[in-house]
Amino acid sequence: MNSADLAGAVWRRSKRSNGQAECVEVAFLDDGRVALRDSKDQGKGPALVFAPGEWRAFEGGMPDGAFSRP
Repeated sequence: MNSADLAGAVWRRSKRSNGQAECVEVAFLDDGRVALRDSKDQGKGPALVFAPGEWRAFEGGMPDGAFSRP
């Protein structure tokens, strides 16, 4: 999906972001979906949109190291 299609979304960055536009932004959409985009694209690039269950699975796998590099 293009970020422009999510014009009403409220995008957030990590508090640990250094302001160098090298981070991922997340938006929690009203319908329960979650969108991610690269801040370097300044709102004009693609966004990944996840269903609520997909996002919960992602969150659940983080503490267990499921997404760590091999």
